[in-house]
Amino acid sequence: MHLLDQHAKAIMEECKVRARNAGLDFDHETLEYIVSNKDMLELSPKVMIPTLYDYWVNDVEVLKEYGKYKLYPTNPYETVINSRPAISFYNDNNPDWMNIMIFYHVIGHIDFFQNNRLFEHTWNDDFVGVALADKRLIESYRSRYGRWTDYVVEFARSIDNITGYFQTLARMNYDGHLEPSSMLNFYFNTFLPDHLKEDEFHIFKEQQRYNTLFDSNPKMAESTFFAQVKSRHPEFESAYKNAADKAPPATDLLEFLIDHSPFLKQEKNRWMKSVMTVIRNTALYFAPQMRTKIVNEGWASYWHDKLFRGDNRIIGHEVAYSALNAGVTSLSRVGLNPYAIGLRLLEYVEELADKGKMSREYQKLILADEKEAFDKKTGNGQEAIYKVREKFSDFMLINTFVNQEFVDRHNLFVTGKRPNPEKGVIEYYVKSRKAEDYKKMLIDSLYHPPVIRADVNKTTNDSLYLVHAFEGKQLIKDFIPEVLIGLNFLWGDEVKLETTEIMVNQKAETEEEMYSLQKVLYACKDKKVTKSKVEENAA
Repeated sequence: MHLLDQHAKAIMEECKVRARNAGLDFDHETLEYIVSNKDMLELSPKVMIPTLYDYWVNDVEVLKEYGKYKLYPTNPYETVINSRPAISFYNDNNPDWMNIMIFYHVIGHIDFFQNNRLFEHTWNDDFVGVALADKRLIESYRSRYGRWTDYVVEFARSIDNITGYFQTLARMNYDGHLEPSSMLNFYFNTFLPDHLKEDEFHIFKEQQRYNTLFDSNPKMAESTFFAQVKSRHPEFESAYKNAADKAPPATDLLEFLIDHSPFLKQEKNRWMKSVMTVIRNTALYFAPQMRTKIVNEGWASYWHDKLFRGDNRIIGHEVAYSALNAGVTSLSRVGLNPYAIGLRLLEYVEELADKGKMSREYQKLILADEKEAFDKKTGNGQEAIYKVREKFSDFMLINTFVNQEFVDRHNLFVTGKRPNPEKGVIEYYVKSRKAEDYKKMLIDSLYHPPVIRADVNKTTNDSLYLVHAFEGKQLIKDFIPEVLIGLNFLWGDEVKLETTEIMVNQKAETEEEMYSLQKVLYACKDKKVTKSKVEENAA
């Protein structure tokens, strides 16, 4: 691995000038490296961060990738990491004309990293430097505590996919002077729904009552409001005082363990908190990339195509570029190509905005001919896709813009699989061409980790009680025992997990009767895991 030579660096700098002239916005300083396929294989398990902490699973992944490469040799063109400065890696087999196209693609990624709001918590960090400091810290603990350090790393990584990314982002962006008082927070978020069991309509009416008082006299609103509350609910004051003695709720399970585990509070175990904080912060840093894969790759593909086709250095390489670009951005009939879907959605958004189709006037049209002929020639297409680049995640992009017009235009469909006994093969067939089915398929493919939180009312020093919010998908049962054993170690005592599982009744006569939901409780104590049913009427 070595830095780009001066010839290639000059090409990159010229690409950056042209990209800025087209409207892209990114830092001036970037670092580029030339790497071999072997370098790519060794860096990929560390998400291309050379300074990331060492972990045995990364070594296993490298060996696995070596085996794959022997069977199916590949030639990855580039990869880029979100750091300050941005660092990108280029294969040593790329010719100059290909690097120009790839430079534009990488610049698109850098622009996205540095402008999309989901990455806001990463904008001020040199993550490569932070990762190096974290690596040295973990190595120092390995030299002192040996294998116990790797146990903590492994147990923390088993739950680092459920970090409270959005809650952390909201904390960062919340304006301090807008924060309501702790008493108001407790009344609306805890006392009404949990203590009084009030429904949403009653809570809304109470919010309206407070807003009315605030509009008439902001200084006296809170005292007047709570004077009425205390007269109706004498128990409010003691409930608030008890809650005020507790720490604010953690955003995720890792943070809850760091803050509240009796085992980690012991003097001899406090070093473990530092290791867990490294794991959590690393997971939070990469969280936005997993939620913007489609829009990010679509943005980079949009700009490499737009900028390279307008670059005079494409002359003589048009056919080769067409073949390469088609391989990258062609739609998959089976499966999902994020480059292709992201690119076409951005082009679709640009067209809608250019023609004024993001208007109520257009949405009121019913006839297909009228919709096709509608064109206000607003010229707002570029502005619209820049707003998408700034504010959208994959879910927002898909949920907002995948409609029947988009699906029909690109001949998209959902595929199914079925056995063909006559030919002895599994065959694919067109299952649906409906936009709602295609949208569901795309959304189901997105990264969506489970929501698991500690129940503070049922948690004690002797028992950590976790609740899984069932969203139609059950947890992978094979993983539950190992994760609970790790949590048992980090909490220092019993751990319970309440979740919902899908039960199958093979004797059912109808499909509706075949599946049912059953709440179950896993418990782990002294590394032994048990499972029991939770009765619906249980307190």
